[in-house]
Amino acid sequence: MPMVDGPPRSSEKLPAMPLHMIKLCVGAESIEDLQFWVRERLEQAAREGRPQEQHHPTRMIPKRIDEILEGGSLYWVIKGRVQVRQPILDLRPFVDGQGIKRCHIVLEPRFVPTDPQPRRAFQGWRYLVPEEAPTDLDAEVGSQLPAAIRNELAELGLL
Repeated sequence: MPMVDGPPRSSEKLPAMPLHMIKLCVGAESIEDLQFWVRERLEQAAREGRPQEQHHPTRMIPKRIDEILEGGSLYWVIKGRVQVRQPILDLRPFVDGQGIKRCHIVLEPRFVPTDPQPRRAFQGWRYLVPEEAPTDLDAEVGSQLPAAIRNELAELGLL
């Protein structure tokens, strides 16, 4: 029986594609800055007897939570470029002390450098579809390079 290409029938399920999020990493000059900040927060939580979990509060609660939790990552824009991603473990809506609905983006404290991709500044976070997400940086090519060198190579179009 010949195989026929075409759209899947309604009874067929396509593999789920995770939806990602993208956010500016305000105040960080490099991936190393972000890693240091996260490490400090986790160590402080341990000293205080709190769970050692990285979470980032945000004002807007994503509506597409299920798609994000199917393997999505938070892509961080540092100094005008997407430079690193962190897998998203959970999205936890909560109400702050002033009665405002917010959301904790719970992240795996693992940093995956990406091919640097220029991004203009924006407020809050945005959804990032897989087709527009930068690829992970090949460990042999450049993820071990210092941030300044990675950024310079990216500006020259060599990374």
